[in-house]
Amino acid sequence: MTAANSSVRLLSPVWLVLAGIASVQLGAAIAKSLFDEVDPTTVVWLRLMTSALVLVALARPRLRGRTRHDWLAMLALGASLGLMNWAIYQSFQRIPLGVAVTIEFAGPLLIAVLGSRRVRDLLWVGLAALGVLLLGFERTELDPVGVLFALVAGAGWAAYILLSAETGRRWPGLDGLALASVVAALLLTPLALGRHADEIADGRILLLGAAVGLLSSVIPYAFEMVALRSMRPAVFSILMSVEPAAAALAGIVVLAEFLSPVQWVAMACVVVASVGATRSGRALAEPAPD
Repeated sequence: MTAANSSVRLLSPVWLVLAGIASVQLGAAIAKSLFDEVDPTTVVWLRLMTSALVLVALARPRLRGRTRHDWLAMLALGASLGLMNWAIYQSFQRIPLGVAVTIEFAGPLLIAVLGSRRVRDLLWVGLAALGVLLLGFERTELDPVGVLFALVAGAGWAAYILLSAETGRRWPGLDGLALASVVAALLLTPLALGRHADEIADGRILLLGAAVGLLSSVIPYAFEMVALRSMRPAVFSILMSVEPAAAALAGIVVLAEFLSPVQWVAMACVVVASVGATRSGRALAEPAPD
């Protein structure tokens, strides 16, 4: 086990997920600030390529002794990463950051509903759903293409939650995640090196893209992979209800996308739902079923 893996494993799975949420939304806001200069696909590719290089260097994954199911789980995770990231960045280009993440959250929320085993879990999901609805309540004119991309990203996010748990059980350390990041980057390479190849030649864009990769991929995906080894996917999905609020805050700080009073209430709903989910110690301690 590497020193990096050991340090990450010492942290509570709850704090790992929350730290990953803050990191990914800060990275998303920085990425959106670049869209006036470069295409979203370029930023996504730089993000995934950075995460692939860093994670492979840290994990140094071993390829021998892997079963067919191990490889299939990892490849599927890579495909979900590529789809999720590409679709949500296309959505960011067309609708506000907080609204896009709110719509995207439909994916994890569906996983939470399907995986709930107690009435109390459903109550937290209901409160999170109320927050999701309120957060976009005053947005009456949304680009339908942006909304569609956010829904596609939500489907990719739901797949990522399930496949990340499966890959984490089948691959040691961060091996599966590192290889999945390589797969995701390779899938987007034809798009990035086609029409938008000239954008990658700018050193400033390369540095900012690398920063986005660290904030939005390396840190959160590594934290979530470790957390999902000891947290049920349904509980993880409820905890991720903080995402829309985190996106809205990042939009305020980085993009000056200010919120209305109704949207502040929505943020309170999703945060309370997240806190309620994390207080269920029994649920957090229960490993995800094999």
